[in-house]
Amino acid sequence: MADAPELRKARGAYFTPPAIADFLSRWAIGGNPQARVLDPSCGEAAFLVAAGARLRELGAGAPDPGRLVGVDVHEASLDAARRELAAHGLRARLVAGDIFDLAPPGRPGAPLPAMDAVVGNPPFIRYQRHAGAARARARAAALAQGVTLSGLASSWAAVLVHACAFLRPEGRLAMVLPAELLTVGYAEPVRQWLRRRFGRVSLILVERRQFRDAQEKVVLLMAEGDGGCDAFALRPVGDARELEDLPAAGAPDVAPAAAGKWTGMLLPPRARELLGRVMGGRFVPLGEYGRPELGTVTGANRFFALSEETRRRFGLAESQLARISPPGTRHLRGLAFDGGDWSGLRDAGAPVWLLHPDPADRSAALRRYLAHGEALGVPAAYKCRVRTPWWRPPLVPVPDLFFTYMSHRHPRLVENRAGVSLVNSMHGVRLRPGAPPSARAALPALALGAVTTLGAELHGRAYGGGVLKMEPREAATLPVPAPPALEDAWALLRRERGRLDRALRAGEWAAVAERVDAVLLERVCGLRDEEVAALREAAAGLRARRLGRGPSPA
Repeated sequence: MADAPELRKARGAYFTPPAIADFLSRWAIGGNPQARVLDPSCGEAAFLVAAGARLRELGAGAPDPGRLVGVDVHEASLDAARRELAAHGLRARLVAGDIFDLAPPGRPGAPLPAMDAVVGNPPFIRYQRHAGAARARARAAALAQGVTLSGLASSWAAVLVHACAFLRPEGRLAMVLPAELLTVGYAEPVRQWLRRRFGRVSLILVERRQFRDAQEKVVLLMAEGDGGCDAFALRPVGDARELEDLPAAGAPDVAPAAAGKWTGMLLPPRARELLGRVMGGRFVPLGEYGRPELGTVTGANRFFALSEETRRRFGLAESQLARISPPGTRHLRGLAFDGGDWSGLRDAGAPVWLLHPDPADRSAALRRYLAHGEALGVPAAYKCRVRTPWWRPPLVPVPDLFFTYMSHRHPRLVENRAGVSLVNSMHGVRLRPGAPPSARAALPALALGAVTTLGAELHGRAYGGGVLKMEPREAATLPVPAPPALEDAWALLRRERGRLDRALRAGEWAAVAERVDAVLLERVCGLRDEEVAALREAAAGLRARRLGRGPSPA
């Protein structure tokens, strides 16, 4: 029976292009004609065929079956692997089963000796599908190697870690991994493990997607030796065709941060150097001004967020409600959200009120509205079930700034001149005591500059369709001008605030950002025009990479 694309996707099987399998296998084997090679998820044997070809080049003849070992849970793929190997005059030991069920060398009942090379393309199954007993077994195997994976980890992470338990200490690991190795929080234990486990690590970033049915771009990981390392070799290529002319080894040229995402490795070297220079004393994390906080979680915004028409229809008094910025962020177009903006949305029928009566309120109007909610089934919503009374969500204090934490372009800070609260479609930021008085008005404008927008790409996370999301903890790391730079820049821009606000509301984002950079980065921070352009281009490059996470082109 043909292996349908949807079935391959369900088990995370994306078969590797020959150019990638050849490149990684040649490097992993090096010049050792007696190398033992393991592919822990061999599929239809692309890596085993490439490894066999390399061993033949080294004079090994037809390698002994014990030198090529493949494991896979899918019998049909193993049948195809046998045919493919036979077509190339090769034999291998093919094991039907889950790599996590195999004890590593040195353990009781271990079926395999230590390997000189581990190669492959681990299955990529996101945590929503990677569940139950399979996930528990995978996490236990990773934990046995000292790596604690969260429940959000995709399947590749545990396969990578467990497969290395079959590798001799000075052996070589060559794997095709999703580029999220560099960018997602759940991969942090894997990143730390790579630095501890291997003496040398090289990464090749492949810019164009290599798998027709997968959205994720890939990184080629090549690691060897032991003892740990602080710097990696990093090289970008457009696609697999460029690997043929690429030297397999490179000198370490990138030192990732001691902890956290490695998204910065995606930056051009010039942009990395500039960002490091300008961050030194001129920029600070947003959290130094105030902690980003979630908006009110109601459990059912459609019921708790009311329009003026709904308020009047049920006879609810304004004292039974709180004024809010309506759910969503599309209405936050300028540098500030003021009373006029709020009134305009109210008159246009937007839900600008949040139900928030006194717990002792027993008015007829409230009873009518609560009966309406009961008819809609609102009390059964999770947040309502665990709240007493169900109909009074905890109101978040009025913030100084709104933070638009989901966007295709980049997050924005917006001054809350209307003095209203918010729901959880955005974050709020209350400025700390001691923050410069100008920060409330200045941050929304200055955060449009290249350093902050680049920081958003580095610290945020990309979701389906390329949406950039920043949870409160990530938002707190967003680089914004330090108080001295903020006050100097705002002294030069304050008189232009009205013009900048109008331009922003008219959709002239680029022009506003250029003006901010001209003042903040050039006049205050002392960067040259071409240096500012390099930072802006780096931000645009990461944004294009993020937005490119759509369906793979035909």
